[in-house]
Amino acid sequence: MSERDKVFAGSIPQFYDSLMVPLIFDVYAQEVAAIVAAMSPASVLETAAGSGAVTRVLAPQLRADTRYVVTDLNQPMLDYAAAKQGVDARIEWKQADALALPFDDASFDVVFCQFGAMFFPDRTAGYTEARRVLNIDGRFVFSVWDRIEENEFADEVTGALATLFPHDQPRFLARTPHGYHDVALIREDLRCAGFTDIRINTYTKASRAQSAREAATAFCLGTPLRNEIETRDASLLQLAIDCATRAIASRHGKGQVSGRIQAHVIVAAS
Repeated sequence: MSERDKVFAGSIPQFYDSLMVPLIFDVYAQEVAAIVAAMSPASVLETAAGSGAVTRVLAPQLRADTRYVVTDLNQPMLDYAAAKQGVDARIEWKQADALALPFDDASFDVVFCQFGAMFFPDRTAGYTEARRVLNIDGRFVFSVWDRIEENEFADEVTGALATLFPHDQPRFLARTPHGYHDVALIREDLRCAGFTDIRINTYTKASRAQSAREAATAFCLGTPLRNEIETRDASLLQLAIDCATRAIASRHGKGQVSGRIQAHVIVAAS
């Protein structure tokens, strides 16, 4: 993973939240929020919160006295999430690195992270930090995408851009969001961090957009894939969206489109 893969700045947070979140993140936000809320925690830490997709779903389901700390490495994303959330006295917003959490040992009942672990430069270190700040009977809940071939729009966009940049293919989607899908590796990383009770479920869901262009625009403007395109040739950004649009439309048709998405949801305890 390159440093550029972690840059969610400029207009990316807005496009991410308005296009990517409803396209692929909302359906899993419901899944993760339901798991966390069912634990009835008194204290919750969210890492790599992004634009707050899970925060908005989970907060109304938590107890009135729950302490809820929401963190992200990227301040622009955290600022966007806080502004979108509205006033909630239970929520504390804090810029923080999931690999070096600024919290005391045994501070939380639940630590959770939706689609953030793939961006950790050292996942075992991130999991070790999550375990450190968990209470003795706490739970670590997180989700990661399955391989790109099981996520149709992402795979099609990647293939389309490979034809536009054949000698320097933009591989952000395959390399990072879909680059950490091996269940055996996930289990091993968690065991190395000290977790012993590890449960992994794989969920297949549908990703829907009003048009192929909407889906293509989401990936090309609402993720660091935009950085990869612009680094190669900023003048080709619109052409990249056009190519991705054609690739999605050729498989899913005109008008509203629907594609398969697949992810792993993990619950771990010591």
